[in-house]
Amino acid sequence: MSGRTSTRYPLELRERAVRMVGEIRSDHESEWAAITQVAQLLGVGAPETVRKWCRQSEVDAGKRPGVSTEEAAELKRLKRENAELKRANAILRSASAFFAAELDRPQR
Repeated sequence: MSGRTSTRYPLELRERAVRMVGEIRSDHESEWAAITQVAQLLGVGAPETVRKWCRQSEVDAGKRPGVSTEEAAELKRLKRENAELKRANAILRSASAFFAAELDRPQR
């Protein structure tokens, strides 16, 4: 779905909502009307939430430009890994400076 997946609604519910919107779209005058009805039927707080799920589903299927769910997850993982490596480098730099200072001290 999206890069920032919510734990409030299970994946099965999100997939069902997207499927339902596709199934009942032709019965309504607009996509928004279908989305609103599905949100009410499934107890989703806001129709905008279902609309976002539909758009992300279209991106994942390649029907709409954007960042797919898999790409967003990979980007998030890489950013987390990058931050971890930066922290490790900072620790190593500090340790290196500390030990270099110890070597420069006169021995008694």
